[in-house]
Amino acid sequence: MDCVFCKIISNEIPSYKVYEDESYLAFLAVPSINPGHTLVIPKKHYRWVWDVENIGEYFKVVKKVANAIRQAMKTEFLASAVVGEEVPHAHVWLVPRYEGDGHGGAIQFGNFKEISEEEMKDIAEKIKKSIN
Repeated sequence: MDCVFCKIISNEIPSYKVYEDESYLAFLAVPSINPGHTLVIPKKHYRWVWDVENIGEYFKVVKKVANAIRQAMKTEFLASAVVGEEVPHAHVWLVPRYEGDGHGGAIQFGNFKEISEEEMKDIAEKIKKSIN
């Protein structure tokens, strides 16, 4: 299968992992809309979020990761999106929002920020440490 997310799951492509269990993986998005922008995916390949067999468990993980991002990135405002057009593998976007981040009221999907590798590593570590 030529799915970029499946390659991240199998470690063929490196990523900045923030959470992993036997069924789900969360990692920082590259490129990122804002620092802390994270994708939460099932490890089993599903085309759409709505196809995930145990969607309740999936969204428990999404909630756990979202709350860790809010704590680690020191923001109450966290936008989420289920789009799925850019990569054909189920995923939920979690995007921390900050005052004056250039997005106005809604996420600007094409407005990505340059974040250094060192900063990405630091952000991933902060989020990992905030997961309960």
